[in-house]
Amino acid sequence: MTIRVLIVEDEPPLARALAVTLRANRYEATVAHTGAAGLDAVANWHPDLIVLDLGLPDLDGMEVLRAVRAWSSVPVVVLSARQTSDDKVEALDAGADDYVTKPFGMDELLARIRAAARRRPNDAPPVVHTAAFSVDLAARRVRTTAGADVRLTPTEWHMLEILARHVDKVVSQRELLQELRGPTLNQETHYLRVYLAQLRRKLEPDPAHPRHLITEPGMGYRLQP
Repeated sequence: MTIRVLIVEDEPPLARALAVTLRANRYEATVAHTGAAGLDAVANWHPDLIVLDLGLPDLDGMEVLRAVRAWSSVPVVVLSARQTSDDKVEALDAGADDYVTKPFGMDELLARIRAAARRRPNDAPPVVHTAAFSVDLAARRVRTTAGADVRLTPTEWHMLEILARHVDKVVSQRELLQELRGPTLNQETHYLRVYLAQLRRKLEPDPAHPRHLITEPGMGYRLQP
């Protein structure tokens, strides 16, 4: 599976060089030049790893790191000109997986990224089978039992992915909303009903009487094989 790397860096030449290098090394890379754009990309693009500069124009990188850690365990490699031990300790205590100081060697950064990527949760995700469809988490693919691919929107896929990673266990509404919409929208439960209804129409043989995408009233949702 191609690893998706989000680069949060406000210097365009450096951001461009990082993206080109990562793509040349078979990563999928996208760039955000501000902290707000970075948080939006985390919530909507769902990277497997983040390279985060601390000196951003709108938000301090530490604010971005803390916001990400409030609702995501995605590995974060900090890339910063701040070189004091206090800065490094603060970032690592806030949840960074590694800390690289500028200037840096590209080979060293790639090695740090490889190491952080190996620590990703669910590095070799399974295929979840139900009586009506299968969810291949590694290939990001959903197929019916007849072998037909099912086209999902990015948000539909992300919701199904979360349920599939916790197959046959209840995932709370709060946890789902934090993953899908970010930490500031964790009360907007009507979004979940909309997304689940869309998934049922595409995946359940009888959407009005679902067998696999189950609502647990007052608790959350569950993917039942």
